[in-house]
Amino acid sequence: MFEAVELGQKVGKRAFKEAVAELRTRLVHAQFASTSHPGPILIVVAGLDGAGKGELLNFLGGVLDLRDVKVCTFWNETDEERERPFWWRFWRALPNRGQIAILFGAWYTRWIHLRTDGRIDPSEFERQLRRVAQFEQMLANDGATVLKFWLHITHKTQKRRLKKLKGRLDHDDALSRALWHSQHYDGIVAAAEQMIRRTDRAHARWQLVEATQARHAKLTVLRAITETLEGLKPPRPAAPATPSAPVAPVLQGVDLEQRLEPDAYRQRLAAAQAEIERVVWQAYDQRVSSVVIFEGWDAAGKGGSIRRLVDAMDMRLVQVRSIAAPTDEERDHHYLWRFWRHLPRAGYVTLYDRSWYGRVLVERVEGFATPDDWRRAYEEINEFEEQLTEAGVVVVKLWLHLSPEEQLRRFKEREQVPWKQHKLTEEDWRNREQWSAYEDAANEMVLRTSTSHAPWHLVPADDKRLARVRVVETYAAAMRARLSSST
Repeated sequence: MFEAVELGQKVGKRAFKEAVAELRTRLVHAQFASTSHPGPILIVVAGLDGAGKGELLNFLGGVLDLRDVKVCTFWNETDEERERPFWWRFWRALPNRGQIAILFGAWYTRWIHLRTDGRIDPSEFERQLRRVAQFEQMLANDGATVLKFWLHITHKTQKRRLKKLKGRLDHDDALSRALWHSQHYDGIVAAAEQMIRRTDRAHARWQLVEATQARHAKLTVLRAITETLEGLKPPRPAAPATPSAPVAPVLQGVDLEQRLEPDAYRQRLAAAQAEIERVVWQAYDQRVSSVVIFEGWDAAGKGGSIRRLVDAMDMRLVQVRSIAAPTDEERDHHYLWRFWRHLPRAGYVTLYDRSWYGRVLVERVEGFATPDDWRRAYEEINEFEEQLTEAGVVVVKLWLHLSPEEQLRRFKEREQVPWKQHKLTEEDWRNREQWSAYEDAANEMVLRTSTSHAPWHLVPADDKRLARVRVVETYAAAMRARLSSST
């Protein structure tokens, strides 16, 4: 593959200067127009050490309007990054819609190094490349434009440049990294070739850039960026929605007749809360984080259940996030962005009162997401949760199920009790009128996203005491199972 670009291409100084002047003018206009683009523009710069990636970044910084450009390097992981799933740092780096991010190495460097070192086998390398391709596809589906450049030089050129740089590298880490790249040149090239073949897609093409001469490399990349920005097109109108296939009525299998007597409730709740107090501190010591998702009908008792769960925890270890309509900043990103950025550190707990499942529930029913958007979301959510559990995060998903009759009774009670009146809104009544649509959405959600690593727990909530105990016991059991498997 790479021998195809080992052509010795060069650009003269005068031709380079004239071409840059012309392209820079075009680039300024194209960059200004791109601020209204429906997605971010992501420029991935990767390649062999010594190929001039840093010099290229400085060059791009001199021709782009940096007010709408974000430059991200992913060298050493911070403590904050090490305590969260691998992809967390990249989600945080994503720019707003219409903005540009230059990503140095991006999500590729780690896997190339691990494969070159033999720390992951070929099958794991392939699996991670599929995940990379899925990630880029998901961003492209949301409107992102992805440009990827691999800067290539021959081993002979690399060794010659390293010899010149030995006395100029500013610290030992840089010198060690350069030496490692030179010693493992063949392995890196082999891994990179496989990576490029597996992740080269129509929506995220790789461009191989011969970097033997810096002027040629800079001009090639500048021209590609300019032409891409000039070619950005408005999104196509959404295609007419096709009807959803009927799904099994999963929620009908929840026994809402179950009741729990007060004495049994107090005993079981106290026992479960005592266990949670113990396992939460044990999880903190073992650096095991957990995420608890509360979904369900309005007035199903999510707030009361959250309070009983939090009562058993040290408040220094837990955060409760109530998810409402997205802010302007959140709408400026992929819908999963706001959930990725708030994941807990290792050993901590985050409870979500509503969650990313809003995409396939309220956004689906209310028409805030197109059919293509919410249908894609099942796979995107499953992938998201799989990444969490692979990183050691315990994911507990709770659907509090309620009958329409019990919901109506609670709505009327809220109307009469002064300190509960704030809980009842016009939106609650309007949602109730769409009960069937929400029930269909919830049934499909459970069917498509209840997985072995993150199953749904359907909690009967017509009886508040039973629902609260089930919630607390379910979380305790999940933590107990996770902690026992790690000892």
